[in-house]
Amino acid sequence: MAKYLLLKHYRGAPAAVNDVPMDKWTPDEITTHIQFMRDWAARLESTGEFVDGQALAPEGTWVRYDGEGRPPVTDGPFAETKDLIAGWMIVDVDSYDRAVEVAGELSAAPGAGGRPIYEWLELRPFLAEPPTVTD
Repeated sequence: MAKYLLLKHYRGAPAAVNDVPMDKWTPDEITTHIQFMRDWAARLESTGEFVDGQALAPEGTWVRYDGEGRPPVTDGPFAETKDLIAGWMIVDVDSYDRAVEVAGELSAAPGAGGRPIYEWLELRPFLAEPPTVTD
């Protein structure tokens, strides 16, 4: 089994076929979209392939270590994540081909007008430990 991260983007990916921003969708379209993703996750959970997934809020904070008890905090800029990443799913599948297959299914979530979005999802494998070399 290999774990893969599927990233959903607000922007920065190639344009989707049904490229209507979610803030232009009706409440019913949003409900249908979210239910599709829940059903997709439940189906993969039943096969042991779904690990976790979350939508991300647009708010965020940068934090770094700056001495004991003094982590500086700033509200941006977030060009690499806050403005781009809408959410993520983690799957644990038998192969890269299966990861591509389940990502393709998720890409077809319904959007505006109830039509599939066919959005581009970023598929990234988790970094595996390097093999141990013995003499």
